[in-house]
Order: sequence, then structure tokens, then C-alpha cells
Amino acid sequence: MLIPTLAVVVAVIVLFVIVIQLKSNDFCVSRSLKMRATPGQAFAQVNDLHLMNEWNPWLKLDPTLKQTYEGAASGVGAIYSWDGDKNVGAGRQTIVETRSPEFVRMKLEFFRPFAGVNEVLFTFVPEGDQTVVTWNMSGKLNFITKVMGLFMSMDKMCGDSFLKGLADLKTILESQ
Repeated sequence: MLIPTLAVVVAVIVLFVIVIQLKSNDFCVSRSLKMRATPGQAFAQVNDLHLMNEWNPWLKLDPTLKQTYEGAASGVGAIYSWDGDKNVGAGRQTIVETRSPEFVRMKLEFFRPFAGVNEVLFTFVPEGDQTVVTWNMSGKLNFITKVMGLFMSMDKMCGDSFLKGLADLKTILESQ
């Protein structure tokens, strides 16, 4: 009786590992919001990491978060690092490319709770007297994050936070 039960358990584990391995290694989360502002005004809020952190939704999750800024004051070479509780972990974001007022590209590195490197791209597209701001994050999933993806949606989890941040950015821009 033990052998057939063990065989079933092994088969389920093997099937689980196969399903995980067949999942895509790539992910992309993207959200957009239209704002009454020029592309240049929106670009300025993202291109300066000090200003960006005024509407960054993750900073509100840990009031004791340790923050450091290095490199350029804004634009390419500006670096922001954080070290927080279990809600925000630890990591670093670096502005790696900009084209005013079209886009800001960043390298986003996570150190804790899971290591990972992602690309973040903000774009600013004029639409009449408004600007469509898009927050996009893409990267690779490892085995552990693919397993987690079976139980929670990265698109929903990050996408909801992106929308909160964009809504706060909209409030800031439209009050200027």
C-alpha cells in the first residue's frame, strides 16, 4: 500500500515541476492613466527620484523605510536605494536612459525578499491637452516566482500599486 501511495506523490510532484517549467519565464505589468499635464511636467516627476518618491505607492507601506540617494541629482545615473520591512524588502533603482519628454527607463534590482532584476519604463504620450503616462515593468521569472504565480497574480498585485501611484502622480500634476 505504501508503494502505490508513494508513486502517486512522486507523480504529482513531477507533474507540478513540469507545469512550473512550462510557464513563461517572462512577465510584463503595465498600467496607464491620462493626466491634465504636459509630457514635460510628467517626465520631470519621474526623472527625479526624489520627486517620484512623493507618489511611489510602496513607500507608504513602511513608515520606517531607510532611503538613500546616490549619483546624479536626476536623470541618467540617479540611484535610489531602500531597505524596509517585509512589505517593501530591499533594493535599488537606477535611471539608465531618458529622452525628454518621451520616456524614462530604469533598472530595478530587488535584494530582499527575493533577488531579481527588472526593467521599468515610463512613457509620456500627449493626447490633446492631456498626457497618457504609462508605467511598465518587465523581467524574468525564476522557479520560485513561477510557483508563487500559481497562487497570486503579479499583474494584479503590481498593477493595482501602479494605478495607485499613477493616481497620486495625477493629483500632484493637476494641482500645479
